[in-house]
Amino acid sequence: MEKRHAADTLNGRPKAARVTRACDHPGCEAVGEFRAPRSRETLREYYWFCLDHVRAYNAAWNYYAGMNEREIEAHIRNDTTWWRPTWPFGPKARRHDADVEEWLHRFETFGDAPGAKEQPGEPRSGRAPKNAEKAALAVLDLELPLTLKGLKARYKELVKRFHPDANGGNKESEEQIKLINRAYATLKNTLSS
Repeated sequence: MEKRHAADTLNGRPKAARVTRACDHPGCEAVGEFRAPRSRETLREYYWFCLDHVRAYNAAWNYYAGMNEREIEAHIRNDTTWWRPTWPFGPKARRHDADVEEWLHRFETFGDAPGAKEQPGEPRSGRAPKNAEKAALAVLDLELPLTLKGLKARYKELVKRFHPDANGGNKESEEQIKLINRAYATLKNTLSS
């Protein structure tokens, strides 16, 4: 019976036979054990080299070969933001560029079809709400479209349930009523304007 070392098995089963490749360097007869990317455009396709030739390939590899200085700088900037669009923040920043608005709208659509934009004559309850409005809707457990009458009815219902006087001065009820009041004020201002 043949003896096997622990290194010869994996989870009690024999290891799969190792695939041997010839080195991709022209004229080399050695085994190609080390992979190297074929080009910048095909980073998941590889050459397989022996140790000596992979060292030579890596020493000569230049990811930015064929790119000018401006292209290299743009590539590095895009890598730092994971290739996602960015824009400056702050009071003087130009946040209302058409590209930024279009990009943001794709992610802020709330109850509307993707790409739908608010028209000047449409009621405000039919548009995509801002983050504060989304949070207020969640606190009051409401959905769009929303009317002022429906908002007031929901507010009265929640105040009766969570008012501290109705709950024996409970601190949690007090905090909950504060959230409800803020949410109500936010949505009321949105509907009034």
